[in-house]
Amino acid sequence: MSEETDAIREAITGELRLMDPDVRASPSLSRQLLDPEFVEVGSSGRRWTYEEMVAEMPGMDGAADSGPRYEPSNFTGVLLAPGLVHLTYETTLNGGRARRSSLWRRQSADGAWRMYYHQATPVPPGRT
Repeated sequence: MSEETDAIREAITGELRLMDPDVRASPSLSRQLLDPEFVEVGSSGRRWTYEEMVAEMPGMDGAADSGPRYEPSNFTGVLLAPGLVHLTYETTLNGGRARRSSLWRRQSADGAWRMYYHQATPVPPGRT
């Protein structure tokens, strides 16, 4: 596999782990996947920092084994530069759809891929 293919695969794997209820419910596991400089603009328009996201994620949708889960689809990715991947995809949760965009960067200290930036945009009902 090429460096680009490997990097995109690693980013998608990380993205899917962040949707796993066990990871969402565990601040220690989510810290392994979020960059310390992480920022998110959520589908509500709220801006989230690393510390806010780690603290709040256990109570968010998708964090309970018995509750609703994110259903991702249509992943695409591109290696923007060495150690920087941009992903786009869609999710469905409780019947609501969102288009998502994430930047993943590789930490030079440990070689791990972590989400650096994430944005979710709601898709109005009936839109394709």
